[in-house]
Amino acid sequence: MARLNNTVLWNEAAKAGVLFGLVSVSCLVLKELAGMSGSAFLVQAAAVILWTAELFGCILLMKKVQLDLRDRYEGVKMEDCYRLGRRAALLSGLLLASAQALVILYMPQETMDRLVSAVSESMRMSSSQQEEVHGMMDRLPVFTFLFQWLYCYLYGTVLSGAMSRYIFRSPDEQ
Repeated sequence: MARLNNTVLWNEAAKAGVLFGLVSVSCLVLKELAGMSGSAFLVQAAAVILWTAELFGCILLMKKVQLDLRDRYEGVKMEDCYRLGRRAALLSGLLLASAQALVILYMPQETMDRLVSAVSESMRMSSSQQEEVHGMMDRLPVFTFLFQWLYCYLYGTVLSGAMSRYIFRSPDEQ
């Protein structure tokens, strides 16, 4: 059995991050494809189903990745599993945030205008407020990237903390 060190932990986190990122980006792509259908019902159904699949898929993947780390390397502690999950969340969040920013960056202008119009109508914005929203749309990919990356990191950190404690519980507690 090999010994765990910081380099090995980063390598394992990179592999896990790519795996988590591929799952999340796949769900994003499927949501975008559902959005192209034009059916509001299909878009809503796909969003709910894919969000649920992504949420539970990431939970199960985190458990698998941490169990694999614990079982493959000698001397793995709860903190090591936590660090693995946190680093994987950082890296997978980078992939998902990049993909979402690219989707927004290459979104057709008509779609962006419809989005601003729908938000303006629902919030009863004045014309000056609508102009401010239009001005902010150029920075939307950057905001999306930063907030999505932060969300993924925080979600992954919390999930990693909970899961690392779970897999290191004694068998009689389970």
